[in-house]
Amino acid sequence: MVCAPLSRAQVTGELIPNALLVANHISWLDIPVLSSRARIDFLSKANIKAWPLIGWIADIIGTLFIVRGANQTGALISEIGERVQRGRHLVIFPEGTTTDGSRLHRFHPRLLGAGQLDGVLVQPVALRYGSNAAPAPVAPFVGDDALLPHLMRVARHPGLRVYIRLLPPLDGSALSRRHISEYCRHSIGEALGLETANARSLPDDREAAQRLVSSTTRFVEAA
Repeated sequence: MVCAPLSRAQVTGELIPNALLVANHISWLDIPVLSSRARIDFLSKANIKAWPLIGWIADIIGTLFIVRGANQTGALISEIGERVQRGRHLVIFPEGTTTDGSRLHRFHPRLLGAGQLDGVLVQPVALRYGSNAAPAPVAPFVGDDALLPHLMRVARHPGLRVYIRLLPPLDGSALSRRHISEYCRHSIGEALGLETANARSLPDDREAAQRLVSSTTRFVEAA
């Protein structure tokens, strides 16, 4: 399996039912890593579908593909909401690109409009390869990286560890897309020990709408 080198996965927190998952993005590895934990759909750029093996995996696990410039926002928000309302989980990577794990890009709020729909909770997910003190330099797929050399590089490091933190969810039905995105970015940044300057606070008169759902923290380590 593609994620076989990631033999030391550790999960903290509980996956909440009817949740839109919002994660930071480091690598194509994020997809097999998360899908190995549960039945999860993804939102991805359309060009990923043409990638050898990775595109095939993305397609068969139920990925929604975005075509740039196709003005799909309204239709995608509806489709995302319907899937989550039916009890599915779907992951969005709102940075729109990958990082080396040492920082977070701006979270684009457009598709987080799905988190405003009734029956949809928003759950941030923090991903880290290596540790907060020493992010693994092997995992990031950034810049001019090519798929095959990166795949071979990962395969040469069978001890690579990945940490998945499932964070407290948010009811965003009475909040703006901007506040939903900033809540997710701040929560993920805090979990990873990263700075998230200039994040707005949730408006005081809407704190009741926040309704953070309590979750029991647990650690799972897969051999």
